[in-house]
Amino acid sequence: MTLIKSISGIRGTIGGEPGTNLTPIDAVKFAAAYGAFLKKQNDNKHLKIVIGRDARISGEMIQSLVVYTLLGMGIDVIDLGLSTTPTVEIAVPLEKADGGIILTASHNPKQWNALKLLNARGEFLNAAEGELILTLAEAEDFNFAEVDELGKLTANDSYLDIHIDEVLNLSLIDRDTIAKAGFKVVVDGVNSSGGIVMPKLLKELGVEVVELYCDPTGHFPHNPEPLKEHLKDICDLVVKEKADFGLVVDPDVDRLAFISEDGEMFGEEYTLVACADYVLSKTPGNTVSNLSSTRALRDITEKHGGNYTAAAVGEVNVVAQMKSSNAIIGGEGNGGIIYPESHYGRDALVGTALFLMLMAERGGKVSELKASYPSYFMSKKKIELTPGIDVDKILEVMADKYKKEDVNTIDGVKIDFSDSWVHLRKSNTEPIIRVYTEAPSQKSADSLAKRIMDEIDSISR
Repeated sequence: MTLIKSISGIRGTIGGEPGTNLTPIDAVKFAAAYGAFLKKQNDNKHLKIVIGRDARISGEMIQSLVVYTLLGMGIDVIDLGLSTTPTVEIAVPLEKADGGIILTASHNPKQWNALKLLNARGEFLNAAEGELILTLAEAEDFNFAEVDELGKLTANDSYLDIHIDEVLNLSLIDRDTIAKAGFKVVVDGVNSSGGIVMPKLLKELGVEVVELYCDPTGHFPHNPEPLKEHLKDICDLVVKEKADFGLVVDPDVDRLAFISEDGEMFGEEYTLVACADYVLSKTPGNTVSNLSSTRALRDITEKHGGNYTAAAVGEVNVVAQMKSSNAIIGGEGNGGIIYPESHYGRDALVGTALFLMLMAERGGKVSELKASYPSYFMSKKKIELTPGIDVDKILEVMADKYKKEDVNTIDGVKIDFSDSWVHLRKSNTEPIIRVYTEAPSQKSADSLAKRIMDEIDSISR
């Protein structure tokens, strides 16, 4: 059981003692700190905040606590109810709101929940803003409104449909082209919000849908992180149904993974590669991903005549780099697609539509598309942290050990070898060190990961 306070919000497990888990007291305190932050930013003007949640079991409870805390501060709330992270991001500017909160622990298991905080553009707060909110929460530096100045609550359950319409209206999306292709797609909605919105989007695009785990009960049927080891059911069902491909989203629908027609993983790293390939073929330009993402995006970008740059891990960092390099598409290797024509946030709906356009125009099988891309293999491991482990020291020792290689320390330690790389960083969302490697074969990637983890183990003893 744990509570993680970071610049990206507050995340923790439900139950237990205040300050050590995500209890009602912690939810109220951090919602109030966010409200106080927005008041300071806006000279105490009357504020409006958009709130939505994924379908996890604790969602309604946490949502009620957060909503009524903000109302108690004199802030109006637009409640989207069951929603997705990208839907809330789109709703904030459309509502001319001052901020937004998504109640989701993203890919974490069902015992987790979180408050993810947005600015008035519907984008995640930067590091300085996040630190200020943590300071306000720690000091309990917030005031509540008097009875005649309480906020007003407005329910609006139309935004999933508005989001779908926004995707359909993107300049590179043509529903007739997709419908004519006659696709059959299996959808795993992990019994959360994606189980509602993804089948609806696909049907609007003329796609035949086979639903798997699309009942938004919050009882996740498997670990909700869309990795190969969690997805046997959909891999089997794609083959059984003779579907063109399968798609999986995480509980808040900002990550997207595909399964090829043969039941094999397309690879969540290649979600962005494929979407970028389509976008760059129509509108050449630059791309951005994070340091933990595949080299294949760089290769595809350069093939189309664009420039690729890498950012520190974290959506806010990728977005900042995209803006500074004027990138036309970017994202993260975890299946997160950021397409600025829509909005600056990871969006599985946008990614799905772009992928469908690519397949409709290219023809052939998804496995053939994957085979056409540069072949890299990744290993994604993690080291569980225990009290007393000095992560900074470990990273410092590893950087020094490999100082003759190409070492980048803007976010943990990334070591680039001639034909492979390893990225070591402390997670912002879990008590772990992430160990990502990439190499020309799976065996090489796994072997590199094992070697590095063994070296870290010897350092931490």
